Amino acid sequence: MLSTMPEQLSLFDEPRLLEALYKSWVDARRHKRNTINALKFELDLERNIYQLYEEILYGTYKVSPSICFIVDKPVKREIFAANFRDRVVHHYVINQLMPVFENQFIHDTYSCRVGKGTLFGIRRLQKFIRSCTDNYRKEAFVLKLDIQGFFMNIRKPLLLGKVDSLIERKYSGWDKSWLRFLVRQIILNDPTENCIMKGNLSDWKGLPANKSLFTTPRDCGLPIGNLTSQIFANDYLADFDRFMKETLKLKYYGRYVDDFFVVHEDRNYLKSLVPVIRDYLDNTVCAILHPSKVYLQSCHRGVLFVGAYIAPYRTYPSKRIRHNFRKAMKELSLQFSSDHEVHPAQSLNKTRARVNSYLGFCRHFRAERMSSSVLATMPHEFFRWFLIGGQCAKVEKI
Repeated sequence: MLSTMPEQLSLFDEPRLLEALYKSWVDARRHKRNTINALKFELDLERNIYQLYEEILYGTYKVSPSICFIVDKPVKREIFAANFRDRVVHHYVINQLMPVFENQFIHDTYSCRVGKGTLFGIRRLQKFIRSCTDNYRKEAFVLKLDIQGFFMNIRKPLLLGKVDSLIERKYSGWDKSWLRFLVRQIILNDPTENCIMKGNLSDWKGLPANKSLFTTPRDCGLPIGNLTSQIFANDYLADFDRFMKETLKLKYYGRYVDDFFVVHEDRNYLKSLVPVIRDYLDNTVCAILHPSKVYLQSCHRGVLFVGAYIAPYRTYPSKRIRHNFRKAMKELSLQFSSDHEVHPAQSLNKTRARVNSYLGFCRHFRAERMSSSVLATMPHEFFRWFLIGGQCAKVEKI
C-alpha cells in the first residue's frame, strides 16, 4: 500500500530535516546561483527553507508550476524546468536515496552517476571492443539499440511502485515516510498543468507527438530536465540491466539512459537478441524499441555512442558534436566582430564556458587538429580577450 501522508517526525529528527534541506539548497544552487528563481529563494532563505520544512512535515507539499520550453541542441526536445524550491526537494530526495539506488544499478549504467557519465561510457565501450576483438585482431560485432520516446512513455504507476517498494524494502533512514510521500508527489505530478510557457507555440513545430508530455496519456511521462527524472529512469530500467547482465550473461553490455549496446563475437547471436529484448521491454515496462535505430555492424567499421565515434585504435567526436562546435564558434565570431568595443565580464565568462565545454569534451579524443582549425576562424577581437591553452585544451581570459 503506497503512503499518501507522512508520519510525524520525532523531536529528535526535526533538526535533521532542516539540516538536510539546507544541504539540498546548497546542492541545488550549484551552477544555478545567478538564475532569477535561485536569487529570489536566497533573498529570504531562512523563511523559504522553513516553509519547505513545514510542508514536508505536515504533508502539504505540492509541486509548483514548471517552465516549459523547447531546446534544439543536441536534438529538439521539450523541457519542463522545475521551480527552484522544487529543485531543492529533488536534491533532498536524491541525496537521501542515492545510496539505495546505487546498490540497484549495475556498474555499466552510466547516466547521472558520480564518477560515470558519457566519457566513462565511451571508455567502457572502447574497452569492451578491444577485449572482445583481442585488440582488433579478431572479428566482433556491436549491437546498438534505442528505446522510442523513453521519458514520455514511462508508466508513472509502474515507476512509483518500483521506487516505493525499493524505499520500503531497502531504505532504513529516519525520514522513510517523508521520502515516500515526496516521491509520490514528484512522480504523479502532471507538469503540463498550470505550466508557464516560454517561447512561441511555433517552437513545438516539428516535435514528434511521442516526444511531448502534452500529447501523452496522463499516467505516462517524466519531465526531461529534472534530477529526479534521470535517477528514476535509471531505476525504471534497473531490472532490464540485470536481465541483460545476469540472465542473458552478456559480459559486454552497457547503457546510457535509453541508448544501450552489446558487443559479441557472433553476429547471428546478436541478431537473435533483438526480439528477446523487444519482448522483455514490452512485457515488463511497456517500452518499445525504436524501429529505425537498430544498429548491428562490425566493430572494425566503428560505432557511434553518446557523442563519440569509436573506430579501431582511435576515437573521434561525432559529426553532430563537430557541427555544433563550428556553429557555436560562428555565432561567437559574429558577436566579437560587431561594433561593441567593450564586452561585459558576465558575457566573457559565458563565452569562455561555452568554448571550454566543447574543448573539454574534444580533448579526450583525436580532435586537436579540428579544434585548432575551428579556433583559427575566430576574429582578431576574440584574442584580445582570450588566450588558448596548450594543445587547444581550453581558453582563458586575459
